[in-house]
Amino acid sequence: MTEALTSRTNGTASAPHDLTDPALFLNRELTWLAFNRRVLAEADDPRNPLLERVKFLSITGSNLDDFFMKRIGGLKVQMAAGLSEVTVDGRTPQEQISACAAWVRDFEHQRLAVERKLFDLLQEHGIRILKWTELAANERAELRERYLKNIFPLITPLALDPAHPFPFLSNLSLNLLVTGQPADRPDPVIARVKVPVGQDIPRLLRVREKRHFVPLEEVMAHNLDALFPGLSITSIELFRITRNANTERDEEDADDLLELIESEVIERRFAPIVRLEVQPGMDPLHRGMLVAELGLNESEDVFEVGGLLAPRDLMELVAIDDGSLHDPPLHVIEPPRLPPTRNIFHSIRDAGSLLVTHPYESFASTVERFLREASQDPKVRAIKMTLYRTSKDARIVRYLEEAVRNGKQVAVVIELKARFDEAANIAFAEQLEGMGIHVSYGVIGLKTHCKLLLVVRQDYDGLRRYVHAGTGNYHPDTARLYVDIGLFTSDPVIAQDVNELFNYLTTGYGPSRSYRKILPGPARLKRALLERIERERVLGTNGFLQFKMNALEDADVTRALYRASQDGVRIDLIVRDTCRLRPGLAELSENVRVVSIVGRFLEHSRIYYFHNGGAEEYFIGSADAMKRNLESRVETLVPVEDAIGRQRLRAIIDMQLTPNRNAWVMQSDGSYVRATPDGHDRGCQMALIDWLMRENTSRTPARKRRQAARFARRPPAPLPL
Repeated sequence: MTEALTSRTNGTASAPHDLTDPALFLNRELTWLAFNRRVLAEADDPRNPLLERVKFLSITGSNLDDFFMKRIGGLKVQMAAGLSEVTVDGRTPQEQISACAAWVRDFEHQRLAVERKLFDLLQEHGIRILKWTELAANERAELRERYLKNIFPLITPLALDPAHPFPFLSNLSLNLLVTGQPADRPDPVIARVKVPVGQDIPRLLRVREKRHFVPLEEVMAHNLDALFPGLSITSIELFRITRNANTERDEEDADDLLELIESEVIERRFAPIVRLEVQPGMDPLHRGMLVAELGLNESEDVFEVGGLLAPRDLMELVAIDDGSLHDPPLHVIEPPRLPPTRNIFHSIRDAGSLLVTHPYESFASTVERFLREASQDPKVRAIKMTLYRTSKDARIVRYLEEAVRNGKQVAVVIELKARFDEAANIAFAEQLEGMGIHVSYGVIGLKTHCKLLLVVRQDYDGLRRYVHAGTGNYHPDTARLYVDIGLFTSDPVIAQDVNELFNYLTTGYGPSRSYRKILPGPARLKRALLERIERERVLGTNGFLQFKMNALEDADVTRALYRASQDGVRIDLIVRDTCRLRPGLAELSENVRVVSIVGRFLEHSRIYYFHNGGAEEYFIGSADAMKRNLESRVETLVPVEDAIGRQRLRAIIDMQLTPNRNAWVMQSDGSYVRATPDGHDRGCQMALIDWLMRENTSRTPARKRRQAARFARRPPAPLPL
């Protein structure tokens, strides 16, 4: 499955040395959509267990929902503001919307084909999504009774006529448009009925104890007599809407940031609609009525969706307990360098620095344990941390509360503007403040995206600071699904830098702050990256750099990489989704390769490697090479300096760059091809698990240190692809 993502020109760089040429840059939105196609390919891949394939199909639906809420919503805001500035790839907001709409229509045809294939395979295993008419009479009777008892009381039909205003439609809601003829008057009745999915009401209703399911809208459509007694139903049509999620206001004008974000959350419910999804065959008059009432452009904002509308709900099938249809369970590794019988601070102090990799290594026995022991250890004096996203029932909050009860100073910087987590973060903020925790909301005008936890402890030789710096959120749920890296360290310089950064976050005062090892954004991060890329460029053919990130969007970084490649620097980019750079262009990016990893777990870690003439540098952190991250967020990159940690980062990079079933290689036109389309290898993610098992169990600590020291002296690997 490939796709060209060329610029608005014919895709051939007309002037490869002119780094302002739009032909050299791929479009941010289209490259992100191409990532969703790679996710769909996982759903279509017979090498994956069947219910895992259904999971990937569901994820493509969730991804598109987010894309319309965030990206299309943002482009619509630009248009409404009258902005016509073109992107670095030469597109206006309107041109991007049109290109994305065309892409999505083509994608829906491919998604439907995969959905039908998977449904046929599910049927072979006794898993079926049925229509009402396919049920036996006794099954219909039982399902109707359950529906009338447990769901029907929640349904409110709303008429669409001059006496009733057009009803409010909630974001991502499924709706039935019901038309019928009353017996007592000539005019037909048109009504909207919301399908009440959510809050313990599933989309797919199980039939008895079988592995058969009926969509809730099917049950509702065939039991409308309870809602409209005596009405002769003439049509039932399903539709769904998506609202804009971009409702941010200027916080610099706010008297109370908490109240501002609360109002934004409320406003989002009523934000403009950016997408209307309908099933094929909807009456043109009804479709036109919805378009007019919702204020949409029919040719651009309306999408016909065959198959199951809102395929994200297929995730309900993934919960079926059948081990033969799932990936084997992941048995997380307990890092032997953090033995549970020993004080975690003693282990970190002796190691100096210690790298962990989630979800392969336990989040509970590393990060959560670090905070738990900090809350209980009588020698701990203070805890400071950032919270961007976490779960409602996270143990982290309980440990912070316990720390306060135990007399420790606790300060938490909460990012209230983490998209779609605002309501949860507001609740956390109020909960933590009620516990007596010092809560702040970061620096005005900047999102706090860094992942940092600082513990101050009274050790035998005085106060010592312990740091955890991560690439992922302090969220136990995503820690089981996302691939992230965390660094525990007692390095006094890193600890002082992190302490300085917390002082900045809690005061907003930045001038004259000094950082010796970490690279904080926006103060130093972008400049430091560009300087290091330039340093490699000066080395020419002896230069070598490798970046692993979620996205490469920043035009300045992209141009710097182009210049470095022109001068002979070897460049490896492992970029999960958005990537503006085009590899393999003659006399420009011939030394660059771009690989995307898509597998069982979502790649989320960021690693930056610079060969630096043999004095290698490795950094991990929260920042992608995106303009917003480098210029409008508080981010951090933290150096990894110990040999064992570097060995682990090298293993991750090398495994992902070696051809394997999780790897997709970008072509110069922006399309992607599988590195091993027919291979039966386990993929780099499972290979890393095997490597970690061996690394953690087969060698003594002294032998690990010797091997890591030998590894540190070896030259960088050549380009195998």
